[in-house]
Amino acid sequence: MNNLNHVRDQFKALTQTVNGKPLVYLDSAATSLKPQVVVDRITQFYSYETANVHRGAHFLADQGTMNFESARTTVKNFLNASSTEEIIFTKGTTDGINMVAECYGMNFLKENDEIVLTELEHHANLVPWQNLAQKKNLKIKYISVQPNGELDLSNLDQIITTKTKLVAFSGCSNILGTFIPVDIIIKKAQSVNAVTLMDAAQVVAQKPINVQALGVDFLVFSAHKLFGPFGFGVLFGRKELLEKMPPYQFGGNMISEVNYDKTTYNNLPYKFEAGTPHVEGAIGTEAAIRFFLGLGYNQIFEHEQDLLNYGTTSLQSIPEIKIFGEAKDKAPIISFNLTGAHHSDVGQILDKQGIAVRVGHHCTQPLLKKFGLTGTVRASFSIYNTREDVDKLVEGIIKAKRMLL
Repeated sequence: MNNLNHVRDQFKALTQTVNGKPLVYLDSAATSLKPQVVVDRITQFYSYETANVHRGAHFLADQGTMNFESARTTVKNFLNASSTEEIIFTKGTTDGINMVAECYGMNFLKENDEIVLTELEHHANLVPWQNLAQKKNLKIKYISVQPNGELDLSNLDQIITTKTKLVAFSGCSNILGTFIPVDIIIKKAQSVNAVTLMDAAQVVAQKPINVQALGVDFLVFSAHKLFGPFGFGVLFGRKELLEKMPPYQFGGNMISEVNYDKTTYNNLPYKFEAGTPHVEGAIGTEAAIRFFLGLGYNQIFEHEQDLLNYGTTSLQSIPEIKIFGEAKDKAPIISFNLTGAHHSDVGQILDKQGIAVRVGHHCTQPLLKKFGLTGTVRASFSIYNTREDVDKLVEGIIKAKRMLL
């Protein structure tokens, strides 16, 4: 596929009705729908290729190993990592962050060291660091967010200092849609020799990622937000850091030699991949990446930005709608409330019309509390959405307004 004209044809989920209405799926920030090429690739594996990888002595095992490691090479090229040794397969973004917190943070951060986060972070990039800080007596500092959803970088020199040993940040806010100026944050962290971790869960399907150009030390993402399978993700880590970090879990595959009194560990990346791996997750992710790249970053970005702009303008035509997050550089995510109505009630009414949105705190409770909120309605757009979907959302909100206000 080389354009978006027929992209909806790849997504069978969009052919169904919900509550008697054609499905309008506006929850891609939570998870993207899966294209048929990914479904078919996983079905092919389960139907004809089922075998455990590595060390097998038969055709299916050899084939599975080849496909599994082909996926690693595809991910390596997708991120422009310098080596497949830097690509660790995980259960997802959360797993990758916890791995870094446990294997790097617990071993290389010391009492009174400082960790810097942003106020925009998903709980997955906040709670692991809080847990680490409690165990190691560390201090956490935050880069604050402004009312429009952009980060306040005016006092970055006072937040990231020589005491800072790790800076963790998202590439894009999952609720406000704000694209983070990651290059500025990474450069500042490098100036004080702090290690950096980028949560790329929301940005991976938006913009190209070049870990070498960024200079980031760790980067994590989940396949299910990139049109791939659930339960699979990637941790990129600089080789020199991964080599000195101890394993995350212990068992088969991550070993070199085991004796009753001592065990030596496998080389990278396998040192961090204990047990039978998520083989279909890897090959499904490879199919998803190939599908995604075949569409073209520029076309995807232009299409989704058009939906963002059209959706923002359309929603602003309803006086009772309050949109949260108005950054200049923003992903196709719109969080809003209907003044006078509870977000959950709005979501239920939209669902009755076949419109799938996300409601609640979106795993960003501290950020919402700062804005004086308990939750919002979130509509998020992807490659398979159209302006007609936006129009149906607006119609649904107008109906909710009539029923609730």
